[in-house]
Amino acid sequence: MVPPVGMPSFAGRSAIGRATAVLTLIAMLAGCGSSVKSGASASTSGPPKSCPATVLDTLGRVLNRVYREGIFSERTAAARHVIAASIPLRRAVEGGDAAAASAAARELLAGGHMTNLRVIRGTRTLVDVGGAALTPLKGTIADASGKAIASYVTSVWADAGFVAEGEGVGEGLVALRANGASVGGSFALPPGQLPSGGTLTAGGVLYQFTSFPAEAFPSGPVTVYLLRPVSSTTALCGSGSEDTVVNTLSRVARLIYGGEAGKRTLTQIRRVQRDAPLLEAVARRDPTATRLTVEALLSQHIVRLRVSAGHTLLSDVGGPYVLAPVSAPLRLGRRTIGSFVLSIQDDEGYKRLAGRLAGLKVLMYMSTKLVKNSLGPSPGAVPASGHYSYRGHDFRVLTIDARAFPSGPLTIRVLIPIPYS
Repeated sequence: MVPPVGMPSFAGRSAIGRATAVLTLIAMLAGCGSSVKSGASASTSGPPKSCPATVLDTLGRVLNRVYREGIFSERTAAARHVIAASIPLRRAVEGGDAAAASAAARELLAGGHMTNLRVIRGTRTLVDVGGAALTPLKGTIADASGKAIASYVTSVWADAGFVAEGEGVGEGLVALRANGASVGGSFALPPGQLPSGGTLTAGGVLYQFTSFPAEAFPSGPVTVYLLRPVSSTTALCGSGSEDTVVNTLSRVARLIYGGEAGKRTLTQIRRVQRDAPLLEAVARRDPTATRLTVEALLSQHIVRLRVSAGHTLLSDVGGPYVLAPVSAPLRLGRRTIGSFVLSIQDDEGYKRLAGRLAGLKVLMYMSTKLVKNSLGPSPGAVPASGHYSYRGHDFRVLTIDARAFPSGPLTIRVLIPIPYS
């Protein structure tokens, strides 16, 4: 997950200050061939696309990929699996016990594999748990013999979760709109009809926006909007549209990597630091006990954990190729008894995220050794930047100087398809 990025507030600027900022902005965008239209209502810009429009079009494609993670992905497969495998839910449905079925459903939601679950047997709704959500997934619940006994609708994208993810990867604002009104507590758009993309002014800020159609849970249309202040797009402008697309996707690739060593690690750091069995094992400098506690901690979102007491390594458990390590001390009372290094993402995970969320190919090197490759066999020498072709496909190359686990360089070559779609 990419962490949400706070947007600067422009509401406190004076009218003169806002006007000056917009005039300055228009002058800055002239080098990108931009044409900015402002006003109280939405507008669209014709071809060729301005720099802000190109940035938002690119980010909109990424956000659409994020949305589709709720339609068909590893996440949706996991949700369907846990529903099918839940014996308490099946037995409650067989018995027509709504209370027991609801309890089983809440237990499934607590596992984090889904955000909503509605179960219907015949014409009766036995279960309806969860809040506002997107991307309804439909299926059936079968008895022990495989005969369908009920239908269900579930989701892996709560409105709030999708908005947070979208605002993180897009570094903007996400609005969900149904029947002309904002929903899910998302950013409130101006009233009235809006085109699929263009510019609008809200709260004195000029935004560029794009949108795409989606589906709400349990049914019904909703439109997803992504907005960014036009001023925030200038850093991504290139000499032409291709360069602007590459700059935008390069930023997304860096955000995906940065998210694996950012705020999301704090929960896992605190979990390790507060684990009493681990603290006791480290205080005794007991490698066997330390390894047992480390193996237990790895079951939730940590892919590798290395624990030391002073200069003595007590345990190092996890995958061989792990990136974005973070370090922290272990304390018992006021006394520092050791330290640890953990990672919440492995090389394979980053490769998959970059591919699924942004359609990017990834090559990873430790020294000169190629350790991960989503491109294909025999990629040859890939430059650190610039143009690269592979079997008739053209790419632009971005290099991220990352960190391997527990330390040392990891070189990531991100390949951006040209043209991007």
